[in-house]
Amino acid sequence: MNTKRSFFYLLLAILNISYVKSEWNTKDFMKREHSLIKPYYGSGIDIPFWQFMGSTMVTPNYIRLTPDLQSKTGAIWNIVPVTVRNWDLQVQFKVHGKGKNLFGDGLAIWYAKDILQGGPVFGNKDFFQGLAVILDTYSNHNGPHNHQHPYISAMVNNGSLHYDHDRDGTHTQLAGCEAKFRNVDHDTHVSIRYEKDVLTVSTDIENRAAWKECLKVDGVILPTGYHLGLSATTGDLSDNHDVISVRLFELDLPSDPSPSEDRSQVLPSATHFEPAREHVEDQKSSSWSGIKLFLVMLLVGILLVVVVVIGIMFYQKQQEKSRKHFY
Repeated sequence: MNTKRSFFYLLLAILNISYVKSEWNTKDFMKREHSLIKPYYGSGIDIPFWQFMGSTMVTPNYIRLTPDLQSKTGAIWNIVPVTVRNWDLQVQFKVHGKGKNLFGDGLAIWYAKDILQGGPVFGNKDFFQGLAVILDTYSNHNGPHNHQHPYISAMVNNGSLHYDHDRDGTHTQLAGCEAKFRNVDHDTHVSIRYEKDVLTVSTDIENRAAWKECLKVDGVILPTGYHLGLSATTGDLSDNHDVISVRLFELDLPSDPSPSEDRSQVLPSATHFEPAREHVEDQKSSSWSGIKLFLVMLLVGILLVVVVVIGIMFYQKQQEKSRKHFY
């Protein structure tokens, strides 16, 4: 009897442990100088420890990196370098817009050396140094994809790699997962956890206050002293990209022994990348959108009507000539 009861309690303990691991992290120490929580205190768009660029707009309830308009770019950067080695970055955000079938382009969360340098990678510079977690809402359809969009991927760069939009960055990503975070009724959350050279990205898209693992990669080396940032961009397609909050938690607890290795001068690196995918040019037919096809069909219909009308008029004139010859 005691054996059965012990087994039962052991089973409950295991279930409880697995449940706690899936919950949001609320016990670690939040670094306020690296966090951004509403209401946003400051004058105008000036918020302590943060700087903004591009189309970024600050409101009482959210920071909008881009409005739902074409050709917009915005970014926010934390000007205080992160000195802790192990951390958990939790971002609350919302991506939404009027487009139902066509929308873009997405946003990126950065842990990078250089800040406030706009560029083609979702509003930030290419050939960056650091980590990018990219939340891509638009598929460029170049190369064989085995996933749908929106899509979350991670990239580590030492400054020598180019982010290829035509391949949606698939040839330089560490790993990724599908994440249907666009146009949901509630805010969505992403956790980027870097602990003991293991990078784990998790999401809460269903508003359950519990993390679902998206990707996990070991052998990731990141320096200390880099900066946090978020950027977004729109092109011919657009969306609202809103940041609700940013929280950085220090995972190095006081009781833990501090690592002796100096990480301030190392270059970002990763021992694992997903296999490169072959670059395949889109077929011409794939570039035809539903709107273009509708316009072409409309033009063909108008031409057919014109031809029919001209034919009827020509036929009537011939009939009139025949009557005149008869009389």
